[in-house]
Amino acid sequence: MKFSWRIALLWLLPVLIIGFFFWQGTMGPVWRETGLNAATARMTYGRFLEYLDAGYVRRLDLYDGGRTAVVEVADPELMSRFQRIRVDLPTAGPELISRLRQAHVDFDIHNNRSNNLALWGLLGNLVFPLALLGGLVFLLRRSSGIPGGPGPAMNFGRSRARFQMEAKTGVKFDDVAGVDEAKEELQEVVTFLKQPERFTAVGAKIPRGVLLVGPPGTGKTLLAKAIAGEAGVPFFSISGSEFVEMFVGVGASRVRDLFKKAKENAPCIVFIDEIDAVGRQRGAGIGGGNDEREQTLNQLLTEMDGFEGNTGVIVIAATNRPDVLDAALLRPGRFDRQVTVDVPDINGRLAILRVHARNKKFDDTISLEMIARRTPGFSGADLANLLNEAAILTARRRKEAIGASEIDAAIDRVIAGMEGTPLVDGKSKRLIAYHEVGHAIVGTLLPHHDPVQKVTLIPRGQARGLTWFVPGEEQMLLSRAQLLARITGALGGRAAEAVVFGESEVTTGAGNDLQQVAALARQMVTRFGMSDFGLLSLDGQMGEVFLGRDLVARSDYSDELAALVDAQVRRIVHECYQRACQIIRENRVVIDRLVDLLIEKETIDGEEFRRIVAEYTPLPAQTASPA
Repeated sequence: MKFSWRIALLWLLPVLIIGFFFWQGTMGPVWRETGLNAATARMTYGRFLEYLDAGYVRRLDLYDGGRTAVVEVADPELMSRFQRIRVDLPTAGPELISRLRQAHVDFDIHNNRSNNLALWGLLGNLVFPLALLGGLVFLLRRSSGIPGGPGPAMNFGRSRARFQMEAKTGVKFDDVAGVDEAKEELQEVVTFLKQPERFTAVGAKIPRGVLLVGPPGTGKTLLAKAIAGEAGVPFFSISGSEFVEMFVGVGASRVRDLFKKAKENAPCIVFIDEIDAVGRQRGAGIGGGNDEREQTLNQLLTEMDGFEGNTGVIVIAATNRPDVLDAALLRPGRFDRQVTVDVPDINGRLAILRVHARNKKFDDTISLEMIARRTPGFSGADLANLLNEAAILTARRRKEAIGASEIDAAIDRVIAGMEGTPLVDGKSKRLIAYHEVGHAIVGTLLPHHDPVQKVTLIPRGQARGLTWFVPGEEQMLLSRAQLLARITGALGGRAAEAVVFGESEVTTGAGNDLQQVAALARQMVTRFGMSDFGLLSLDGQMGEVFLGRDLVARSDYSDELAALVDAQVRRIVHECYQRACQIIRENRVVIDRLVDLLIEKETIDGEEFRRIVAEYTPLPAQTASPA
């Protein structure tokens, strides 16, 4: 609820007024009766009569209907000193009044205010609680955003799904590219909602649910927006995390409320984003898991395919973690279809780039196909970010159109991070130059390695220098020769340091390279069957441990076999390292020339690099003419 000073003042003013009248009615009379409150000393009635007969009493004030008196008496020792003393009177009848007159004592009778006090006390006890209760009710209604409607406290167990009678997301299937197979599957769902007779005529039933599975950024939520824009039916959208609360039963109540509203508006679509937040496998935790999440999942399972059925409501969910979802959620009858939204290939990337390039200005030299070839493994979100970064850089440089330099800088930024401060010429810069040229020369002279796209000494992210390799074609499968070439190329930097500067001068710059080499070599042995072990897969428990299900990691092979696996991995890495060192020694002259040129220019593109290398040694046929 948005805070408003106007509302706060409107409520503060009545409270202040009521408080003022309450003070006037209760505390005011008490403060006005200062004579009664000021008399702190007390005197017995008998002593008062003695003082009255002796002439020590100068004045008397009667309060509480004559039951209490405040007398002003003189000190018997010092007649010039007077003090006010309180006396409780048994009665204030005519006898006392006549004695006061005989003694020539001034007296005064103060009016009784008890009735007034009782009246104002009653009003204060009634009006203030009623005003407080009315304020709370008003605030609850205001917080709901609907005049006269219930507040969030009343809606605690209700669904928080966004509802649109006809969702106008501004996204159609024409705006989604690179996922043609997924679009075809989902287009069928939209057609079923619009023209169900085409399917029911041949006995087809409407699917209960469609699960979109894929890595982050591939367009799952964008596809859901396209479905909402194309279907023309009521559309509910909610995130899986909005079901789960700390109080047990709230999530299940929200699921019931969501499907109740959906059935009232059937046929309709319910989209649950990140369903793994609520659909994780039950019992997957120490001590039984989260009761609230499991009850929410149980209610979701019942609503999707329970005793009553769910005619006319199609549930579309998205997740990038299908491995943690409960098996009951994935069975036919709940999610009848699982649509994979994977990273696009080169044609998909080209289609995505065309969509995001509609509102951007490009130089005449820019080719979207060239950008698509240089971005293997990019998702749709990565490509959108790439063109946006290029446009931002173009505006920063005060250019009117995006050029090749902006595209290159944007690709480098997306992959490796923002550009750092250039290195100062010195020993460190020369060592990094030899390291990067070592990667590039080994990769260029190996026949099965990807061609070099660029070598640079400009720091990006945590890397002090970078060597880019871009595959000439889309690679779905990798051969043993290609894997060995990649391991050898990754070891080229360490090999160059050892050959040029000696083993005692090698640096920590190859740390990340060695991690990649170890992982790739171990997969060749334990997963791909590319070692002396033959066609064996020993990688059964190498995935992520899912708490509660695979808490205790188990090994599928003995310690002796594990030692042999380590020996095989070391042999592969050692042979590749020796091959890299041999290439560095045989091409030391061209390496020195390339290092001097790299220190001078800081960046060498792939074409220039291959042209210089070709002047000293013949290039492999595959490298000499990359695709």
